[in-house]
Amino acid sequence: METLYPKLPPKEVNQMNMLALAHVGDAVYELLVRSMLCREKKASVMQLHRSTVEQVRAEAQAEAVKKLLPHLDEEELAVYKRGRNTKVNSAPHHAGIAQYHAATGLEALFGWLYLQGRNERIGELFTIIMEE
Repeated sequence: METLYPKLPPKEVNQMNMLALAHVGDAVYELLVRSMLCREKKASVMQLHRSTVEQVRAEAQAEAVKKLLPHLDEEELAVYKRGRNTKVNSAPHHAGIAQYHAATGLEALFGWLYLQGRNERIGELFTIIMEE
């Protein structure tokens, strides 16, 4: 059985489809937000859900990218841009296409890091995003 936490070689991860990386990164990012909210709030499940949705929606992720860009190294920035520039078939009605592309880039970056087992870096970037 494959380990629960992947650690794939960078070459293999770099060959993956950007939308596949974004698919993984979406789950990673949402799990981080959910975990943070559970630690910080004593709230009902409905309140936790609403807070999670507020933070993982495309508009919020696009704002998160603005905080993150100055902290990315060259390789991370390249992954973000490849994800951002990937053709998507649809966008949510509540977000602009530029916001949706930025969110896709962020998710691709988190998926790329996760699949390489770079959890410490994910934590660093997530902390930057969540700083006031």
